[in-house]
Amino acid sequence: MELRKTTRLSMLLAISIILNLLENLFPFFNGMIPGLKLGLANIVVLFVLYHFSIKEALLISILRVFLMGFISIGIFSITFWFSLGGALLSILMMYLAKKITSLSIIGVSIIGSISHSFGQILIAIIILNQTAMLYYLPWLLLFSIPTGIMVGLFSQILVKHFENS
Repeated sequence: MELRKTTRLSMLLAISIILNLLENLFPFFNGMIPGLKLGLANIVVLFVLYHFSIKEALLISILRVFLMGFISIGIFSITFWFSLGGALLSILMMYLAKKITSLSIIGVSIIGSISHSFGQILIAIIILNQTAMLYYLPWLLLFSIPTGIMVGLFSQILVKHFENS
């Protein structure tokens, strides 16, 4: 990877971590629904998916989850695994939605947000060995659409700005 690209991706990774840390300062609905977040760091992931490639978007997403594990949630904690599972399923589904559909970046973001919720719940069921976690899924999915729209709108603005510059 060339130095300029590495530098840009490193800065984008730092921005995604800062967005994640800022988001952690203000729990969405005061933490009443476990796993519910705005997903601001995904603005960066979507931008990288559209401006670079799946490889770089996956790299940014995984590195962010690992670094956030070190910084705040605890590396290899249960929350870390929820986050990693959601992030991996989300990036895979966003890539597929981008590749095989004609959805806008906002639509792709909604797919990513919904997939992240499914990924978290799937990991929770596997780790905790109980299906009671499915109780949270409707609530997570309910909020996935507006948060996916918001992340998609910000990502769309970024992508268009950098296409025109």
